[in-house]
Amino acid sequence: MSTSNAAAQRQQKWKSLIFPMLTVFIGFFIFGFSENVKGPAIPRIQSDFFLDEMQIGTLLSLNSLGYLLACSFTGLLIHKWGVRWISIASFVLMALTGVLMFYSTTYSTLSGSYFLMYVGNGMLEIALAVLGAQIFVRNTGTMMNLAHFFYGLSSIVAPMLATGLMRVSIGGHVLDWRGMYLIVLMLSLIPVIPALLGRFTPPASEDTVERISIKQFMRDPVIWMLVIILSFGVISEMAVGGWLVNYLEKAYQWNSTAASGMLSAFFLCFTLARLLLGPITDKIGYTLSLIILAGFSAASTFVAIVAGEPGAFLFALAGVGIAPVYPTVMALIADRYRGNSDTAISFIVTLMGVGSMLGNYAIGAIITGIRKLFEQGDNAQLGLLRGLQAGYGFIGVCALVCSLASLVLYMYLKRRKELL
Repeated sequence: MSTSNAAAQRQQKWKSLIFPMLTVFIGFFIFGFSENVKGPAIPRIQSDFFLDEMQIGTLLSLNSLGYLLACSFTGLLIHKWGVRWISIASFVLMALTGVLMFYSTTYSTLSGSYFLMYVGNGMLEIALAVLGAQIFVRNTGTMMNLAHFFYGLSSIVAPMLATGLMRVSIGGHVLDWRGMYLIVLMLSLIPVIPALLGRFTPPASEDTVERISIKQFMRDPVIWMLVIILSFGVISEMAVGGWLVNYLEKAYQWNSTAASGMLSAFFLCFTLARLLLGPITDKIGYTLSLIILAGFSAASTFVAIVAGEPGAFLFALAGVGIAPVYPTVMALIADRYRGNSDTAISFIVTLMGVGSMLGNYAIGAIITGIRKLFEQGDNAQLGLLRGLQAGYGFIGVCALVCSLASLVLYMYLKRRKELL
């Protein structure tokens, strides 16, 4: 009888996990599409609206304001209405922005549509992170990296998918970037199905944990170190999707297919790293992993810039190092702040959003500033090249700061015998 009851309990537990896990995995898969189709689209948007690099950087940074806004209130909404309904709301909002983007005819309407898409992305990122922290209570580093593997998997396909869809003609009308965004963002409705079918209840063990207030979190030095690590790591990670295609097309005169292919190669390295390196982060520790991996990404980026076009493959290889940073930090948060992960994640990711917004603006400003500095007489192409090199070099600097901040965190936790 006891064996039968145990089997029934295991079956019930599996049923309670399967739909939340599907929501996390499919959610990250769709998230990867929504974030990374912009690489091939940005040069076309730039051409349609006659924008310079600083305006593109401003567009991306202002849109990050929507992401930041979402991060600031999503934790409160999850606490009030539950992670299921906030996940569903974020998926629906992202689908709606696809429609709005399709009808965007001015820079202002496009900016508004992007802003709302980033609100949906911010809500989704917090919701998926909180849900993952709740259900991945064992081998947290491995499972967090596996969940984010699905983000990388769709990110591999996203640039090529975007390039292909923008060339599709339906009824004599080319989809271009507007139609591409409509189709891709409507896919956000798919994970609504498991979200509606699943049971989203936090583990019973979390009910016995004392809740920590925001003020208490603000007095914890580890929180602030994680903010620095995650902010610079995410700037380095996300900037590749927005700037690599632009860099290859304008610095080396690659065509859109070849440039998008290199971005896909970056995400291939990115995805394989998340699939294969998760167990290693569990084995050698989260903080040591962050030091090594972020440092490798920085080194790859710097060497790629110095080597020129023959070293372009190193831009893709940098994905191996930067890929595990975000899920590893999430795993560290889940383990260190078990029972308070929703508050910790909301606080850290909100401040990370500030860094991401400033990072995109900084890249655009650096490219424009250095370009003008070198752009004299007939040196227009040289000015553009130096500007792009400086802007992309900033991406490598962010990865380096992430590694150095992880080293500081490692020494702090080791001294207190709290290494994770």
